[in-house]
Amino acid sequence: MADISLSKANRIISGCLAKAREMSWKPLGVVVLDSAGHIKASQRQDGASMLRIEMGAGKAYGALAIGSGSRWLHNQAETRPHFLTGMVGVSDNRILPVPGGVLVLDKRGTIIGAVGISGDTADNDEAAAIAGIEHAGLTAQAD
Repeated sequence: MADISLSKANRIISGCLAKAREMSWKPLGVVVLDSAGHIKASQRQDGASMLRIEMGAGKAYGALAIGSGSRWLHNQAETRPHFLTGMVGVSDNRILPVPGGVLVLDKRGTIIGAVGISGDTADNDEAAAIAGIEHAGLTAQAD
């Protein structure tokens, strides 16, 4: 199974935080999960509120669980609430169905991990994740 390296995970985080500083966004918590859903690296900016790491991990875990960005799960809340409730339940409440969870793909298009961010608006969290993944020379899949 392909997996993200610690070096790439840290490079993603640095790119995410650079984007947040550039845009003057609120302090973020950033989590990079490997392809099996384990935390590879995480950071919480000074001033970020509590649970930002856990919330980011929930977004990334949800993306890995469905093979798509967490925005897809968010959209299911309106059209398929029973499906979403079931997914959250079978994951032992590890999934947070809010935009900000983005898959990380290698050059072959293989999922090697996911990034989850929490701290600003969901759209900004997702944009920071995409920026960080691209900063590391990898491909982001947000949808």
